[in-house]
Amino acid sequence: MPDAPAPQPVRRRQWGAEKSSRPRPRQHPRPSDLSLLLAGAAVVATILAGLAYFVLTVVRNRLDHGFGGFSYTMETILFVAVLSSLGFSSVMYLVARRGALRRFRDHERVPRAALERHFASGHQAVTTLVPSYAEEPDVIRLTLWSAALQEVPSLRVVLLLDDPPTPTDPVARERLAATRLLPSQIEAVLSVPRTRFEAALFRRTAEFDQSVAVEPRDHVEMLEHYRWAATWLTDMAEAEERPDHVSDFFVEQVLLSLADDLALTADAVEAAIAAGEPPGPHRTLDLYRRLVWIFSADLDVFERKKYASLSHESNKAMNLNAYLGLMGGAYDAENTPEGVMLYPASGPGPHTLTVPMTPYVLTLDADSILLPEYCLRLLHEMEQPGNERVAVIQTPYSAYRGAPTRLERLSGATTDLQHIQHQGFTAYDATFWVGANALIRRAALEDIQVSTVEQGRRVHRYIQDRTVIEDTESSIDIAMHGWRLVNYPERLSYSATPPDWGSLVVQRRRWANGGLLILPKLWRQAKIRKSSGMPMTFMELALRINYMASITWATVGLLFLLLFPYDQRLLSPLVVLMGVPYFLAMASDLHTCGYKRTDVLRIYGFNLVLLSVNLSGVLKSLSQALSGQKIPFARTPKVRNRTAAPAWSIVMPILVALLWGFLLWREVEHQNWLTAFFLALNCVLTVYAIITLIGIGPAVMDVLTALLHWFFVPRRTEPTQADGDEGLDWRSALYHGSSERRRPPRQRPAAAETDAQTPTDPEQDADRDTDRDEVHA
Repeated sequence: MPDAPAPQPVRRRQWGAEKSSRPRPRQHPRPSDLSLLLAGAAVVATILAGLAYFVLTVVRNRLDHGFGGFSYTMETILFVAVLSSLGFSSVMYLVARRGALRRFRDHERVPRAALERHFASGHQAVTTLVPSYAEEPDVIRLTLWSAALQEVPSLRVVLLLDDPPTPTDPVARERLAATRLLPSQIEAVLSVPRTRFEAALFRRTAEFDQSVAVEPRDHVEMLEHYRWAATWLTDMAEAEERPDHVSDFFVEQVLLSLADDLALTADAVEAAIAAGEPPGPHRTLDLYRRLVWIFSADLDVFERKKYASLSHESNKAMNLNAYLGLMGGAYDAENTPEGVMLYPASGPGPHTLTVPMTPYVLTLDADSILLPEYCLRLLHEMEQPGNERVAVIQTPYSAYRGAPTRLERLSGATTDLQHIQHQGFTAYDATFWVGANALIRRAALEDIQVSTVEQGRRVHRYIQDRTVIEDTESSIDIAMHGWRLVNYPERLSYSATPPDWGSLVVQRRRWANGGLLILPKLWRQAKIRKSSGMPMTFMELALRINYMASITWATVGLLFLLLFPYDQRLLSPLVVLMGVPYFLAMASDLHTCGYKRTDVLRIYGFNLVLLSVNLSGVLKSLSQALSGQKIPFARTPKVRNRTAAPAWSIVMPILVALLWGFLLWREVEHQNWLTAFFLALNCVLTVYAIITLIGIGPAVMDVLTALLHWFFVPRRTEPTQADGDEGLDWRSALYHGSSERRRPPRQRPAAAETDAQTPTDPEQDADRDTDRDEVHA
């Protein structure tokens, strides 16, 4: 077995980081009737507290003091609007949470035998696409292995490598060379068990076709195969380097978990034989097929930037679209002055590129890991009667446990809370595609395909790249065409969460950018559904609106409540009561996910320092709406080294903390104790988050680095124009035909000498210089 790529240095573990690396069970604990009752009571309590505030505070103030002038009226309207938006988001969290609990209660896990029998009767093919850009080979390697070990009858795994194909940086060149070798290395390692089990299955299938009964020696041979496979996986696990918690997860939850499962199957078959109830011919074939499916995967790598005929737009959506548009075809390559062009093959092979078509596509981020049963269970669910219109099925990813930094631990906690929320969305048919992993029906992609002509080439878009949250917009597109999206109620996928402030800023700024731009499309979907006789329910519409716009109003609203000098008559203890069910429910969810209940305060501080980041993303959305220009896609860095943060993302939380400290001093002077309490709490939690999550040392280093880059700008060297006429570019002439190339101007006869010189026109000289440049260009 070849050695794994050398791992990067281990990230130093911080005080207060997570100690246990054991993930939560795959199946959510079944909630009790009391839990469901309290979940519903939390929704009702929040709504009643809001109504009580409006009646007992707003209306009573009006009755007691009148309208109080235009200024007070507008202030009241604005305050109530902000408070209502925040309360609405709290209610949506509680509603989705209750929906998730109901789904966890009703979910029944399908037995293994039923899964294997289902896939024995048909041939389901899946293409797994792993988009990657500038990521470390050892990170990608774990993702590819988790995809290759999926139990699917026919599996193809393609690494969509989006790095520049000819980098000049030696480090990037070495990383690219190592990444390109990963698929072939994994396929070579898998060839040993694959060959062994395919031969065994071929013999048993032939005997079964001849109606040969299963002999005891056949069962003994099958047990030997299962124990050999378990030992093979165990040996691989022991040979793995484990530099971090992600590698620990891969070894424990993928390799050793699968090895234990195969060993348990062998022990169960042996016990069945001893009890006089050995597996029959059909079940024996199912068990042999399982071994073949686990270790059979075709791996490949595809680089769209090698071909000039494909889109080179720098975003994940177009990386996926480029390959999706090629599926089901054969292509020949031709060298042209613009680069290598792919053309549909017109004759028999061999061809430069042949891309098989499969009825299902699995998209998987390069920092995600799937548990071995992911494809098997999700594909089985998608093919059940009544699910013919399910376009996307997924398990919202969970966070790896054992995070070495405090920020990664809290970021993972918010990820696990979002997992519960997304499970609840499905209860109200308001599911959103989460791009880290998803099993997609190809027919649905064909329905939402949009074709455009760009620079004379036809570009197919299955996943929209108009915004940087392409999965959210594609969710609306899928729903507009009558398809459904479903979250499978188990934990079967895991993805990396940002370990430092720099990478978190990139991720959360992207998440905050684009939701507002997609809202008009949601309204069109609602109109289409209503006209077709299948109107959206109020809860589905409310959950979708909250998902896409809550970052905007939560950011602006929280800043307004804490910074605007509103009238103290608008305050009431009922405002606090409105938020109590929300925070108690979140604390309970954190405890269920294996975190501390007190982490609810740390997450609040975590969100406070993200206010400027979220506001920046919102402003980017507004800028795109006004200008119509697409926002550049910023990938979340997936490296083990620390990512430098922009200076503004560090300076702004510090300024906000100082401002809250000043306002706290002012409110204490005026004895506005309720406002002072909120300001003190926010000030303390913000300072705590700056110190523990951003870090004093990294903050100083990033700010100083930004200042140095601002003062010392590297000199740019302008390209020089070569003198003299170049030879005929025959490739360009044959490819483009008539172009801007001009013949050199004819020499004029020498003018008669005169005593006075004719003055020259600067503009004419400039024109002549331009002509000369065009000739030589």
